[in-house]
Amino acid sequence: MNNHFKISSLLLRVVLGITFFIHGLTKFQGGIENTVGWFESIGLPGFLAYGVAVIEVVGGLALVFGLFTRFVSALFVLLMVGAIVKVKLDVGFLGNGKMAGYELDLAFLAIAVSLAITGSNAYALDSFIFKGQEKEKTTSII
Repeated sequence: MNNHFKISSLLLRVVLGITFFIHGLTKFQGGIENTVGWFESIGLPGFLAYGVAVIEVVGGLALVFGLFTRFVSALFVLLMVGAIVKVKLDVGFLGNGKMAGYELDLAFLAIAVSLAITGSNAYALDSFIFKGQEKEKTTSII
């Protein structure tokens, strides 16, 4: 992997992680009960709000530090698909003047898909924790 790819995937990983972390933290700071009520108002079980908020906070931190990038990114893919389909699709790409559209959600989805496929091990804790295992995988494939 060349250095340009490593740096660009690091940038995507950290920005996506910070963004999801802040979104999840806001759900708790604003009163998770409000998010539960909103989930119920759009036809989703309220308990899902807790799961989404935890995934955003813990997953966001995991991405920032480079832990389980592919797995966490796959979870974010599911969250973004759900958000687009359940909440944003009806208001259109750019929104309807009252609510934002799904353009930003689509960008986050694309970043998460990219990281789920390629991973990002530049300055990642995974690189240090699983150092020997990565070499074994690459040599055993050949």
